[in-house]
Amino acid sequence: MPEATTPTPLGQTPSQTVGPFYGYALPYERGGEIAAPWRPDAIRLHGTVTDGAGEVVPDAILELWGLDADGAPVAQRGSLERDGYTFTGFGRTPADRDGHYSFTTIKPGRRDAGAAPYLLVTIFARGLLHHLFTRAYFGDQPVENDADPVLAGIDAERRSTLIAVPDAPGSYRFDIRLQGDGETVFFDFGQEL
Repeated sequence: MPEATTPTPLGQTPSQTVGPFYGYALPYERGGEIAAPWRPDAIRLHGTVTDGAGEVVPDAILELWGLDADGAPVAQRGSLERDGYTFTGFGRTPADRDGHYSFTTIKPGRRDAGAAPYLLVTIFARGLLHHLFTRAYFGDQPVENDADPVLAGIDAERRSTLIAVPDAPGSYRFDIRLQGDGETVFFDFGQEL
């Protein structure tokens, strides 16, 4: 009779990259249009996603989350079915063949006293085991950015990777580098910020 063995507990299944299949299910019509482009307070946030070698990532998907102009979370419906006038606070758009993405939104207000306004950016891309989270602060608000406690907690040499640079009236460029020199600062979603 064989000797009985004690079963060992099963561990967590390791993560693995699955993709690039995001383009088949996640994008939706006018997904980058969080606010109608003809609104007087509309801004554009755009940029390029690159990998560690500096090559563009043409199949990334980006999500953008933002507060309203008063700094309050948005409770409006309509994120997946754009009606042309409702600000939803959420959008999703793919990067194009040149790795470029673009959102139309509004500049958010401050949520907390002493904190600078920002947009939350989520990146899905090939080669990533989990999606990444970062923030886009506004380069034309240096006083608010200097006082922000999250930015103050980041090495001075890396803070610029979180700053969206004004490049035209109502337009901000926010390039995302996934790794390597100039890597964008990414946040652990499970940590308190």
